[in-house]
Amino acid sequence: MLALCGNKSVEKILIFLLVNGKCYGTQLHRSLKTPLTPIQKALLRLEKGGIILSFFEGKTRVFQFNPAYPLLTELEQLLKKAYTLLPPQEKREYYVPKEESTRGKRPESKARTLFAFWEKLATVRQITFHAKSKSEEIGWNGTGKGEVVVGKEGPNVLTFTEKGTWKGNQGGETTFRNVFRWTLDRNAGMISLDHLRRGEENPVFLFYLAPTSSSSLSSVDSHLCEGDTYFGQIHFDRTSLRLNWRIIGSKKNEEIDYYYS
Repeated sequence: MLALCGNKSVEKILIFLLVNGKCYGTQLHRSLKTPLTPIQKALLRLEKGGIILSFFEGKTRVFQFNPAYPLLTELEQLLKKAYTLLPPQEKREYYVPKEESTRGKRPESKARTLFAFWEKLATVRQITFHAKSKSEEIGWNGTGKGEVVVGKEGPNVLTFTEKGTWKGNQGGETTFRNVFRWTLDRNAGMISLDHLRRGEENPVFLFYLAPTSSSSLSSVDSHLCEGDTYFGQIHFDRTSLRLNWRIIGSKKNEEIDYYYS
């Protein structure tokens, strides 16, 4: 564990890997606003210590946790605890959407993405989802499927009433019911997502979603719930729509993919 001691760059790298699964030097430099040289030195130090390993994706050297590191479970527990103690905005800085940013693109391009997604939402009828834990601890693992009834509450509001069955990897099957509300804010160029588990009069706000590429949207900020941090990202095309949830807390390190069609 000597590679973990007394180095802020090491701490940032490890938390970034906890959240995103892999990284490369210039990505860390840009995302965390940290000088590149200390980042590169810390990456090499961690690899030499056996905590992370590297491989190439094209010409880019990419790093991830070494699954053979004997204290990986204990390290992850420590990192999850450290992450929960960060200020909300700093938590958001560690999360990197999986597609190219729209930064620098024209507002009308973002608007086209937003309205194309909004039209796609209204066509949804079915859902399947897969949940998986990214840690070796027992997590929420399994699959679900069901039907979606879309309600239209005016030109800028849609509700999803989702009903179906959930089956865990350990066996057993249960029913589920969720109600979500999507609200289009044309002026702000965003869509808000609420969970209506407490009824329409007491919505639980999750986050705003804004375009991040021609076919994706990402949460503008994180959602905090009892110490857990939630992020969301949407990918869509002509035939399907995927909502990716990322959940991190002192006892959670999970990813859920909702597939709507």
